[in-house]
Amino acid sequence: MKQITVLGAGTMGHGIAHAAMMAGYETTLYDVADEAVARGGAAIERVIEKGVELGKVSAAEAAAAKKRLTGTTDLADAVSRADLVIEAAPENIALKLELLAGVERHAPAGAVIASNTSSLSVTEMAAALSNPARLAGMHFFNPVHRMKLVEIVRALESADVTIAAIGEVARTMGKETVVVRDSAGFVTSRVNAMIGNEAFFMLQEGVASARDIDKALKLGLNHPMGPFELVDLVGLDTRLSVLEFLHKSLGEKYRPCPLLVQHVRAGRLGRKVGKGVYEYSDR
Repeated sequence: MKQITVLGAGTMGHGIAHAAMMAGYETTLYDVADEAVARGGAAIERVIEKGVELGKVSAAEAAAAKKRLTGTTDLADAVSRADLVIEAAPENIALKLELLAGVERHAPAGAVIASNTSSLSVTEMAAALSNPARLAGMHFFNPVHRMKLVEIVRALESADVTIAAIGEVARTMGKETVVVRDSAGFVTSRVNAMIGNEAFFMLQEGVASARDIDKALKLGLNHPMGPFELVDLVGLDTRLSVLEFLHKSLGEKYRPCPLLVQHVRAGRLGRKVGKGVYEYSDR
């Protein structure tokens, strides 16, 4: 594969585009608005420059990678030459299906299609295509440039060659992979949503402060981040959306904590808006 197109320039989308560029792929970053594409490009630039500053990337490597990125708001142009299209839109099945319809109209017939969904049905997305065998899940983790795992999600009709192609790209990006059957929440989202939701219930009940709950899981269970630090990074709205889907799919044990719902209704969505469980001044 030579050409990768990423659909969605948000947190996950620009992170995936950065990984593709740095792995040597010609990369197109698509979003519906010029401003979104520009923000995604600026975020990529910051990550690359930080890598140079830390000595992880040479100036020459950084310059070469930047030349491999193209931004666009034209979906047909974005996917017309793609070998792999990675959909990284928000967790909304209707939006994802609309994007995939556009991909099917304009992408080469042999292009592999992947969805970065963290919880939605990959089989449902694949079923919307005339050739469902060419789609599978490719679940990255935030921040993409630091997190080593990619969950490859096999939909009901995903072809072996599709799974193999996605795995090859992930490994070229320097990632480790696991292959899971399409099921609600896969492995990581299902477990992580449960931990994060229980942390909110403990906070609601006054068991401990948010900082002490985070500290307990980091030092007592060796988690690299506490559940509230993580949800602020991922986005409380994203976590709530995942929990609502898991609750619908798997039952009462995934019912979202009322305190989490309150935070989202109050606009406390995490680092991206400067306040979530914690408040931030470094935006």
